[in-house]
Amino acid sequence: MDKVLIITPVKDSIQSVFKTIASVGESVMTTPHSYTVYNDFSSPENRALLEQKAKEKRFRLINLEDITTHPSPNYLLTLCSAQAECLMLNAGLLIVESDVVVGRETIQSLIDGANARPDCGIAAAVTVDDKGVINYPYEKMRGNEGQVIDFKKHCSFCCSLLTPEFLSSFNFNNLDGRKHWHDVTISHKSLELGFHNYLFTNMPVVHTPHSSRPWKQLKYSSPLRYYWLKFTHGLDKI
Repeated sequence: MDKVLIITPVKDSIQSVFKTIASVGESVMTTPHSYTVYNDFSSPENRALLEQKAKEKRFRLINLEDITTHPSPNYLLTLCSAQAECLMLNAGLLIVESDVVVGRETIQSLIDGANARPDCGIAAAVTVDDKGVINYPYEKMRGNEGQVIDFKKHCSFCCSLLTPEFLSSFNFNNLDGRKHWHDVTISHKSLELGFHNYLFTNMPVVHTPHSSRPWKQLKYSSPLRYYWLKFTHGLDKI
């Protein structure tokens, strides 16, 4: 890949996304790259904070409310916009979500890992808590630390690199617009097209689950309320 486009979608999780932005900015990389934060209808106060941070840290900020009236979440619009740019540049697409902190070497290591595997569709970094223990959504991979795994389950987009070869094989505009999140569908499509998805448990990133969507904490504190909100309000369609 000639370049990597790094993106972070965010809605209001301002403190966690500032940590994400800082960690991306401190990354040591040799591959040409750019960084774009997609602001998905955050509050006016948080939009102003993001605009100030963009000036300080020199990343590109796209305020989705300036280009669409479709209510949040606008993950599909974000993915389609980023894919179109990647195809023009022969770039990979690295998604770093707003509740993730990457290490200084993580991004370049993930790029190198993908480049070393010509059949790679998606290269994903395993997620850990602040003590280094593998956590959601990869808890079942505990005991497999320090490995590169040809992963048959779906990759989360917490910190995942989609290769140019895969991006050129599947048009994200064909994704189901009724869904809110598309990591499951895209992961399965990669495998369906003959690519391999690799989970790098030797490249952990710190993940604070659901801090980008606080209402999902109800899944643990009040499961009945969580599922009531999920199904009656049509939230979190995957």
